[in-house]
Order: sequence, then C-alpha cells, then structure tokens
Amino acid sequence: MSSNEARKWLLGGRVQGVGFRPFVFRAAYHYRVAGWVRNLAGQVEIFGQGRSDRLARFARALISEAPPLARPNMLLESPAQPQSIQNFSILSSVADAPVHAHVPPDYFACDECLEELHSAGNRRYRYPFINCTQCGPRYTLIRSMPYDRANTTMAEFTLCGRCTAEYANPLDRRYHAEPIACPECGPRVEFQNAGTTRVGEAAMAATINALAAGQIVAVKGVGGYHLMCNAALPAAVAALRSRKRRPHKPLAVMFPMDTGLVTLKRHTELTLAQEKLLLDPLRPIVLVPWRSNSTLAIEIAPGCNEIGAMLPYSPLHNLLLQDCGGPLVVTSANLSGEPVLTDNKEATLRLVPVADAFLHHNRPITRPADDPVYRIIANRPRPLRLGRGCAPLEIELPFALPHPVLALGGHLKNTVAIGWGRRAVVSPHLGNMDAPRSITLLEQVAADLQSLYGIAVTAVVCDAHPGYATTRLARRWHLPVTKIFHHHAHGSALAGEFPHEGDWLTFAWDGAGFGMDGTLWGGEALLGRPGHWRRVATWRPFTLLGGERAMREPWRSALALCWEVGQSGDAPAGQDLKLLRHAWERGNNCPRTSSVGRLFDAASALLGLVSHASHEGHAPMRLESACAAEYGDLQPLPLHYRDGLWSSDWMPLLEMLQDSSESIAIRAAKFHASLAQALMDQAHAVRATHGVSRLGLTGGVFQNRVLCERVFELAQRDGFTVFSPERIPCNDGGLSYGQLVEFAAQQSLSPVA
Repeated sequence: MSSNEARKWLLGGRVQGVGFRPFVFRAAYHYRVAGWVRNLAGQVEIFGQGRSDRLARFARALISEAPPLARPNMLLESPAQPQSIQNFSILSSVADAPVHAHVPPDYFACDECLEELHSAGNRRYRYPFINCTQCGPRYTLIRSMPYDRANTTMAEFTLCGRCTAEYANPLDRRYHAEPIACPECGPRVEFQNAGTTRVGEAAMAATINALAAGQIVAVKGVGGYHLMCNAALPAAVAALRSRKRRPHKPLAVMFPMDTGLVTLKRHTELTLAQEKLLLDPLRPIVLVPWRSNSTLAIEIAPGCNEIGAMLPYSPLHNLLLQDCGGPLVVTSANLSGEPVLTDNKEATLRLVPVADAFLHHNRPITRPADDPVYRIIANRPRPLRLGRGCAPLEIELPFALPHPVLALGGHLKNTVAIGWGRRAVVSPHLGNMDAPRSITLLEQVAADLQSLYGIAVTAVVCDAHPGYATTRLARRWHLPVTKIFHHHAHGSALAGEFPHEGDWLTFAWDGAGFGMDGTLWGGEALLGRPGHWRRVATWRPFTLLGGERAMREPWRSALALCWEVGQSGDAPAGQDLKLLRHAWERGNNCPRTSSVGRLFDAASALLGLVSHASHEGHAPMRLESACAAEYGDLQPLPLHYRDGLWSSDWMPLLEMLQDSSESIAIRAAKFHASLAQALMDQAHAVRATHGVSRLGLTGGVFQNRVLCERVFELAQRDGFTVFSPERIPCNDGGLSYGQLVEFAAQQSLSPVA
C-alpha cells in the first residue's frame, strides 16, 4: 500500500491561454489527487496530496497528457507539508511575477468546436464566435495580463446564465475559456451594403449572395479585415486588383476544409509536407504549386507557378467557405504595405473605394495580426511572414541580456522585438515603415509588449541606415541607442536560432542594407559569430542607377550592369538615355552596391519578364517561376581575391541572359544555378583558409526556393552543414531578433551554459 504524501510543482513554458489549469483539475480528479493549482503570471504552481503512486502518475501526466496547444516544462518539484483539504480546486491568479508571463497567440477553431458549429441541435449551431479553452482569439483581444476575461475585449460582453455555468465548471471544456460566448450573450456579425443592414444568419446569407454575385466583401476576422471575393470568377478578382491598385502581387486563396482536402488538391499539386503545414495549428498561408488545369481565376497569381493557399481557421471562415462551396480570395484589407485594418468605422471609411459590402462584427480587436506566410524550402517550413497563430513569437537568446532592450527592426516587412534575460519576443508583421499607420502601430506594439510582459526597456537598438524611419524613431524613446549593421543582424538572427560555439560562414544576400563602408551591401559572406562578424566575400559592385527607384524599376539595374561593362543597354520608351548616363557617370543619386537582389531584378528585366515592379519581389518572383527544370551547363563566374576579400564577378551572366538562342526558361534556370555555384566557390575559398564548414543562408534572396535548394544540394554534397532560418523570416522580418542577438554579443556578455 502506497503511503500518503504531499508535493509541489512549478511549471513554465506555454501554460497560459491554453486551458492548462482546467486540464490540471481534470487530471487531479482522474488520479484522485487533492490540492490546488494557480497561475503565477506565466508560470503554474500546483500543490497535490494523496497516495505516492497516484502523485507520481499525476506528475507524469502534467507533461505527457498536456493539452495540444500547451508546451509545459517542469521547473521545480519538491516535497510539501500536507494541508487540510479533501478536494482539488483552482485558485485565483497571482500576478506577482510578471517577468514570467507568456502571451498566447491566436488559435484556430478546434475540432470539437467545429463539430458543435455544424450540429443543428447545439445551442451554438452556426455561431461565428464559438470557442473553448483550446481555441479562439488570444493576442488580438488581450488588453493586459494575466489572461483573464476582465483583461480582454470580451469583458464588454456579459455572460448569460448557461455560459456562466460552463465558465465556472472545472469539468467543462469551456471552464475559464476567456473568449466564451454564445448567440445570446456574445458578439454578432452585421452585413452592410448600400444602406442595407442585416445581422446574424441574415448577415451571413447576404454575404454569401454578394460573393456569389461577384462582389468584393470586406470581412472582419480574428486579427483584422480581409477583402474576399469568389476565386473562380476572373471579373471579381480583376476588379479587386484594380480597386486595390495591386496589379500583380499574388493573392491568397482560402479553400474549404472538406474531406481529404479534395477541393484544395483539385487546384494544387500539394505535397505531404505542404499538407501537414496547412493543417498545423497556426493555419498559415502556404505557397503551393498551382495545377495547370485549375479552374481558378488566372488573375490570382499572374506569371507565378505557386499560389498562397490557406484553410479556414476561425468559425466565421468555416461557415463562409462551407456556404460558398468553393475557394475564396482572401487578402489583407490594407493599403500599400500598411498594417491590416481592424476598426469597423475606419475600415468602412477607407475601404469604400474597394469593397462592395462589409461583414463587420462587434468584438473589438486590440491590435492587428496579419496571416502568417510559409514556404517549404529544402524540406523544412520557412516563415516568410510572422502573424496570427505564431506571433508574438518567443525565442531564446544565446546570450543573457542584463537589462530589457527594444529592437526596432528595419524598414520593409518589419517586426519589433523585446529582449530581457535569455528571452526574446518578436511581434507579428507590422508592414513597411514608410507609412504613418505603420509607425503608429510599431509604437503601440512596442508599448503593448512591454506592458503585457511586465518589463520596461532601458535601451533601443535599430538599423545603421541613417535614412530608415525606424532609425529616426529610435531617438523618440530618449534611451541609449545602438545601431546594428543590417547584414550583421541577418547573420546574428540565424546564429541565434541555431546556437553554435564555432564560427559561421553566413551568406547574407538581399536587396540592400547599409554597409560598414557606406555603400549598399546585399551580397555578403560573413565569417565569425554574433559580435564578431568579418566580411570575407562579396560580389563585384556596380553603380545603381536612380538609387531607391531601382527597386521599383528593374530596368535601371539592368542598364547599370550593361554600362558597368561597356555595353550600351536599353531603357523604356520616354527615358532620356543621355540624362541617365550623365547622372550615372557623376554618381548623382547613384550609390555603389553589391546587391544580389538587384542582380535578380536585372536578370528579370533583361529576360523581358519585369521592367517595372508593382510590388517588392515582383521581378525575382517572376524570374524564379520562369525557371526550367533542366538547363544544361551553367555559366561559370570568375572569383577574384583583392585586399583580403573574395569577389564574384557577375559579368558573364549578361551575355548568357541576352543570348536569345536559348529559351527564357533555360536562361532563368542557368542564372539561378550560376549564383548557387558562385556561392559555393566562395565557400570553398574561405574554407581553404579558415577551415569553416558551417554555412548559413539568410537575407530576403533566400526566400527563393530554386536558389536555396540548389545551394543546399551542392553544399551538403561537398561536406558543408547548411542552415537557413526556420522560426524567424530570413527576410527583414527577422532583423529585430537579430539586432537583439548582435547587441547582446557586442556587450561582451558570456554565453550561458
């Protein structure tokens, strides 16, 4: 017979907002353990007493049987003095340790709630805001911690009697489900169109009718508004593009969650890895190959062989997709790189020129969270954008920060991050920082993260580029400011994600970043580790015609390369070649650059694919999509060593790209293969001198699957170990985390074992 005893446990990790305390209560009931559980503002403290064998099984269950969304870890287990209690209870939260808080992201609708949603006899049948402790919004409705209903936007909705009973019953799956609601007491949807207003089921029916008629509907979701239209109607998609002034950038498509994902597979060449990622709890947008016989509107992703596919993640989306019976275009309701809209009145005012109708709801959104975007590259999911479901992203730092720090990121695709101790928290995607709304949101999120996690930053880090809005913004905090070089942050972000004691050889290839010599870098190989990076390889520099205008007009990069090697080159009609040449020769708004991103732009323009880009990445995306599967011999590129720096020469690419005897598809493929081989030539040269064999691939260029997978193949064949980001974006969305890692390393802090 086992004897009675008492024990205490302290658990950390993801134990907030995932129904962990109700799970502990049910486990105690099952194993017949008396005691209590309570929140310690991010950690969970448990006291239990009973027979020792039952306590042992209970303790194991705390980890092995935890809820699917929980990620608990045992911090402490110790003997305790028995108490005069016979039952198990859930005590009130204790907010005396805010430094341990974990802010949960927004979760998708779980299977149990979806079953109720579609069960005609259930009181929440077809209720668009159904949720339980295992699902529903979190980050976008939390106003303060701890995560209790009173601290969320749901505090505005008084629970009815039946919801109150569920909320208070520890054995109910909605016990302390903070967003709990039902048709009687919760939020409701409202359809507006041309002076007509409908609510509830009538609003849903009106929305379906509008979508079927080819109209564009602005729909308020979990983290903001989407613009939706029927994905099978070319006229509707074309109208959306025209009104939003988005002529080419691919649009995401949401597919019904039917048995076996039949509809999705009818339109895409879905791999098992992509299917698994689509079904992941974060429910991201995933780039998948588009079937050539798909009946979806070609206007969804013109010139691209992939589309951004997603599955419904909220009850509202599930109802819309089920009722429509087919895929819907679902794109963020924002204007030109700004944050997604969240407020009903503001959305109505700003989207009137775009949307024919609106499906609002009256659950306030505290802060926006756009949809995350992922791509399978080299057999691993790679985030291209953080958002709803995965952010705020908590990631460990390889160095301990003695004081809290705020990192402001870069300029495009920006995020912010806060760091303290070994913890770093990266925000969802905020947008491009050339929009006033983006700056306002950045300041709000920076303040919110500090408030939610109970810290106050004492220093700010930002990009070294003097012209970035975030660099200017850094001074507003009236705190010490440290500037981090762009590509050092890229390298440190990757090194921070995969801590390693030795040196890295990291290739940081992107569009442009302010370099240590005052030029625009973008094709760099960095040797070392955070705090100790040394540039060891690059690309032949060229004079960029028109500065930032070259980002929007790839023909400028093509013309600049031609002039650099003595070719005449062409410009679009209406351009004054003499005036351009004059500016180029004198360096008027013509900075020097080593950017691989601009090489991609030039190649796309020289092949006649994109001369004017309507969105960031337009030219490289078209170039990648144009690649043939087979291409014959690649174009070798010379590698030179001067002044302690290896440099690859892009000049032979010009002749190859302009050789019309080969198809565009062959030349596009050769371009990618040649760059991959040039990278390996640099890697071999550096390894011969320094012995390093750990390669990193980071920067926006490595969003390119064709290039990245070719490098992985070559590098692994030649005995290198290769890494590319898996938790943070390799593009500028990962800069804020990299800035924290680099800042900590520059303070000469010792790694913590």
